[in-house]
Amino acid sequence: MPDPRQRPVGPTVKSWEVGPATYQGRRVKPKVVLDCGWGRLIFAHTFTEPEEVAATLLKERSGRRDIAFYLRDPHVVLALRPHKLFLDPSHTFRLWLADYQSVSSQKHGFIIRPVRSQDDVDSLNRIYSARNMVGVDYDFLMKHRRSRKLWYLLAKDQRTHEVIGVIMGVNHCVMFDDPEKGSSTWALAVDPQTHHPGVGEALIRQVAERMKARGCQYLDLSVMHDNHEAIALYRKIGFHRIPVFAVKTRNRINEKLFSGPSPDRRLNPYAMIIVNEARRRGIDVAVLDAVAGYIKLTFGGRSITCRESLSELTTAIAMSRCADKTLTQRLLKDVGLSVPAQMLADGRKRNQEFLRQYQSIVVKPLTGEQGNGVSVDVSKKKEMEAAIAHAGTFGEEVILEQYVKGEDLRIVLINYQVVAAAVRRPPKITGTGKHTVMQLIERQSQRRSRLTGGESRIPLDREAKRCVKDNGYRLNDILPKGKALTVRKTANLHTGGTIHDVTEKLHPDLAAAAVLAAKTLAIPVVGFDFIVSNVSNSEYVIIEANERPGLANHEPQPTAERFIDLLFPQTKHRQL
Repeated sequence: MPDPRQRPVGPTVKSWEVGPATYQGRRVKPKVVLDCGWGRLIFAHTFTEPEEVAATLLKERSGRRDIAFYLRDPHVVLALRPHKLFLDPSHTFRLWLADYQSVSSQKHGFIIRPVRSQDDVDSLNRIYSARNMVGVDYDFLMKHRRSRKLWYLLAKDQRTHEVIGVIMGVNHCVMFDDPEKGSSTWALAVDPQTHHPGVGEALIRQVAERMKARGCQYLDLSVMHDNHEAIALYRKIGFHRIPVFAVKTRNRINEKLFSGPSPDRRLNPYAMIIVNEARRRGIDVAVLDAVAGYIKLTFGGRSITCRESLSELTTAIAMSRCADKTLTQRLLKDVGLSVPAQMLADGRKRNQEFLRQYQSIVVKPLTGEQGNGVSVDVSKKKEMEAAIAHAGTFGEEVILEQYVKGEDLRIVLINYQVVAAAVRRPPKITGTGKHTVMQLIERQSQRRSRLTGGESRIPLDREAKRCVKDNGYRLNDILPKGKALTVRKTANLHTGGTIHDVTEKLHPDLAAAAVLAAKTLAIPVVGFDFIVSNVSNSEYVIIEANERPGLANHEPQPTAERFIDLLFPQTKHRQL
């Protein structure tokens, strides 16, 4: 492959002259700005003066994210508005399309196609929201779905028809008769809950092949400097870094890009989401123990210590009611809420009688969290005894509970109001026809870990092996191409499960049951685990309560905002 350093890198080098918008003697369309639906792309090299670029950036609409790209003099633009603009900490990479080699289809179980409907727009915005990216207006997308300037592509699961990825391409030739015949790609996002490998690579390759077919010479993209996984993927495809920079405005959306490092990089995502919201409101943050997630928040002479979403406002009594799962169940049952049958493991004979009565059970420690020691859908005596022994390693007492089929629903309440609801699904893998079940589990576990800051992994323990065996496979078997396999029956995020927001679909009876449960336990911040036939129906059972729910799991719902509202109500409308 030719050395990219021997090629021009486009409008950042001397071929672009200061003055009228010209390139190698050819006049170019001046002051090119493209609305992308989430913000504007400002092609800064088509402007003659840095002041014009800065002024255009400052016309950014509320809730949008504008980007000034291909800047000749980024330092000059920043100097003009140092308190309102910042240099984006991203690298630019370029793929020379003449050298690009297509590969055989890497898509396993999903297709790529353009946006077509309202459902498509809702789905891509769901993914953008999950990735903390700005959504796109429906009318805008429908208006531009056949545009030659820009277009959006979706990756869709062939079995479920769910959208699992999205990308946007921009053709510079059509935009402003670009003499270099360039193009760029933006707003790539993959559903963090998908079990399909290779979605991002397939979308990038699809854009590259479309741009090459349209006569473009290169494809540019921008990526955060510390997104090492994405950078490795781009280099694998054939992209090379070039000295091109971008400037953005200092708005709330971009805040974490210019506000400096976090108070302690060891904080997990559940503590960081609270820290970020507190800092945004001018609340002082002191990290007491980063590993355990202990922080102290201070505002107006008042201080509150928290361990992630567990604060001093939750009493020891309320916490103890949640910690003891049998006590939780008794209290909720006493007020008429639906709960499954349950007993403490108490000798082989009684345990077997319980199993015989309910046919299938859940075995779990009396106390504990994060899915540790939990075995689901146990239907055989030997499996039950092994599950009891396994659960016993996480606590002295073990619970046997009636297994209820349905969706695993988490409802989060703050100040006795429902703030978020999400369905949790067990981890799955998808066969490639080349890799073993064990290899696929390890690869999926690595992806889940990267996407959740190390909080979600799939343990290769007895529960995973039992689930794989029940589905007719062994860990060393090659999983057929496109075959989806559930590898655990527990849906807990920490053991590899995925979480899908359903707040807007929640049946009012489920919300009412959650509110009554929170008031019964007298706990202001809590996450309840329900089993439901469907989130839009009223039937349910409540499995347990979590006194320290992970607020970061429920974005885009405003969990951190409502939490800080509870702790410091006087800051409700205060923003930095």
